[in-house]
Amino acid sequence: MRPLNRRDAGSWQRLHEANRAWLQPWEATVPHGSRYAPQTFRRLVRSLRQQARDGRAMPFAICYDGPMVGQLTVAGVTWGSARWAQIGYWIAESHAGRGLTTLAVAMAVDHCFSAVGLHRIEIAIRPENAASLRVVQKLGFTEVGLSRAYLHIDGDWRDHLLFAMTVEEAGGRLVDRVVDAADV
Repeated sequence: MRPLNRRDAGSWQRLHEANRAWLQPWEATVPHGSRYAPQTFRRLVRSLRQQARDGRAMPFAICYDGPMVGQLTVAGVTWGSARWAQIGYWIAESHAGRGLTTLAVAMAVDHCFSAVGLHRIEIAIRPENAASLRVVQKLGFTEVGLSRAYLHIDGDWRDHLLFAMTVEEAGGRLVDRVVDAADV
């Protein structure tokens, strides 16, 4: 993993377009009638970079043998007494099922807990997304509950299962757990 940057525009757009059908059931959409237009990559990176400067987000490119194969974003970073954030991610269909997403999430959680000093990480997943459910199960996230109509996805408001992990529950580096389990 590495920070996402403007130079990734072409790779990101090609990868995203090539995986449009694969990602459609899981990706956020803009509700009809919203005053916000769908994000271009340029707007997305500009927004994420500003949030990163403000300490509210950390956008990453997931890479495998060099090229980008997905994206992971630590978002909604909240400081003060909460010290938590959310993680969202996607990976190209050609690289799904190889443990790369599990490893990327483990790396992000480890970074958030050790280097950034966050206390809690949450991940919201549609109940139908079996692959993402496996990621949080492998890493030991706790299911918190169902959030009805949580995000606008694929043209409608969709329920999501919420999962969380605290630094105490992590009990050490998640990356070590993933590598020890030969999950990559």
